[in-house]
Amino acid sequence: MCGIFGAISDNHNILPTLLNGLEQLEYRGYDSAGIAFISNGRTERIRAVGRVENLRNEASRYQGSIAIGHTRWATHGGVSVENAHPHQSHHLMIVHNGIIDAYEEHKKRLIQKGYAFESETDTEVLAHLLHEATLNNADLISAVKQVIATVTGNYALLVMDQNDPTSLIATAQGCPLILGLKDDTTFIASDIAAIIPETNRLIYLEQGDCVIMQAGNIAYFSNQAEQVLSPIAISEKIQISDLSIEKLDIGHYTHFMLKEIFEQPHVIEKTALKAITQQFDPELFGEKAVTLFPQVKHIQILACGTSYFAGMVAKYWIESIAKIPTHVEISSEYRYREVLIEDGTMIVTISQSGETLDTIEAKKHAEENGAFASLAICNVKESVLPRTSDCRLYTEAGIEVGVASTKAFTTQLTALFILANALAKSQGKMDETTLSKHLQMLRELPAMIAQSFNCQEIASQWGTLLLNAKSTLYLGRGIHFPIAAEGALKLKEISYIHAESYPAGELKHGPLALVDDQMPIIALLPHDDLFEKVRANLHEVLARKGKLFIITDSKVPLDDLKGAHIMHVPEVSCALSPILLTIPVQLIAYYAALVRGEDIDKPRNLAKSLTVE
Repeated sequence: MCGIFGAISDNHNILPTLLNGLEQLEYRGYDSAGIAFISNGRTERIRAVGRVENLRNEASRYQGSIAIGHTRWATHGGVSVENAHPHQSHHLMIVHNGIIDAYEEHKKRLIQKGYAFESETDTEVLAHLLHEATLNNADLISAVKQVIATVTGNYALLVMDQNDPTSLIATAQGCPLILGLKDDTTFIASDIAAIIPETNRLIYLEQGDCVIMQAGNIAYFSNQAEQVLSPIAISEKIQISDLSIEKLDIGHYTHFMLKEIFEQPHVIEKTALKAITQQFDPELFGEKAVTLFPQVKHIQILACGTSYFAGMVAKYWIESIAKIPTHVEISSEYRYREVLIEDGTMIVTISQSGETLDTIEAKKHAEENGAFASLAICNVKESVLPRTSDCRLYTEAGIEVGVASTKAFTTQLTALFILANALAKSQGKMDETTLSKHLQMLRELPAMIAQSFNCQEIASQWGTLLLNAKSTLYLGRGIHFPIAAEGALKLKEISYIHAESYPAGELKHGPLALVDDQMPIIALLPHDDLFEKVRANLHEVLARKGKLFIITDSKVPLDDLKGAHIMHVPEVSCALSPILLTIPVQLIAYYAALVRGEDIDKPRNLAKSLTVE
């Protein structure tokens, strides 16, 4: 989860650059932040609870040409200055992202050897292990390799040594690191966003890579096989990125989340544009898709959180449009069980960041068990999942600042609808009439979403009605149940109101016991084949005096649901109505959090990119 950024330069002050880069990484965690650097021959360390901005005043008093920094999402140990990175052991400073397994055993042994601990973190254990290893090794890189062989876990590590102010050492052991090369400066970070304002010359570290960085170059590079690369081999790894970091301007909006909700018509249109132009050609997903798609017999979708709910919707689309059996599983559960991979199974991973560790590991697990191909739906170009997949489609959501996903989710849905159609086309399962119909749906979708913003005022009123709610129930059926689940997740994430989602038909199998005159129930009631079924379910709620809130695109009068609050949205084709109905549940969560005065863009305890278990 945490963000790492380091830089070493040829005699110019890189501290402002370091702080700017760390701010780009705050989506990975903002419980605390810290930097360490060498200034006038001495190691200095500045740490603070909260945001990177809290470091700026003190940092402005110093200059340094070598520095490391960290923005933290708390795992081992609470939110405190003592637990903030960087951590120190004698002349060494380290920052770390990831988890060290069974670190307590190492800690006990180190205490017995006389090492003192100031924090509760597994990172400080690594710092002392590294110092201990330097006592038995002639150089720091050998000490780093000794520690790597000693500990287990998925992590990335950056080390600064006061005794050698000309070098930084980094290693990637399951968590991402990217090198950036400039004429007089070398950078390393957890994410391209920290580096790209400075240079577009990048090297992506692979599992097991260890490097020694110096100003403007890589002095040493070894891979998992312990092969030391020559300067020519290192230069061949350099990639030139065409990415740029757009200015994060909130404009006239009160929060980035609201801005990002209103950006959805535009980013969905951008995501759909090539598919419309190329009429669902499989090549949208890369050259390999042309030969792989006709071979697909089964789909296994792997994702977490909001992306998992997108996968649940995709199951309906892929099975109904492409007629391919599809399974959806939570990545963190899938990776820890024996799996049976059927012949012709393509793995589809969904991740906003492309770096979700559970999904990366679940994909590897599936591949080791016989999956014949992989495909990634991702918002971040050049991230781990798309780089390591056979096929890929990038959504066009752009940078999403709000931790609670909005436009990333609806562009994922758009991409998955495109995938279902591309699979159907490649396997000859879609006639020209259906193809034309689905293309027209995509063309019309952005305008329909723009119209759905007319529900903003009612969503604001509903947010006020939820002010004192202790718990909320979201209901949906069929392809719309995942949208109910997404609505419940959004409400929990940013307003801190407990919320659960259930298929509406499951009410009488237990959840109806929760319904009383204090329980808000938010129900999705699209005018589809299940309309009358859901309508009957909602009568069960009203019969128990539940506070019923209905979101519907139906033009049929709902006079029989007396006492219910009703929000109307534009009527859209049944196939794409899950995307349209996402808008009101996002706005309801936003206004519920707003009226409660919560930190909407950066809710407590959460991070945007989940790179630890």
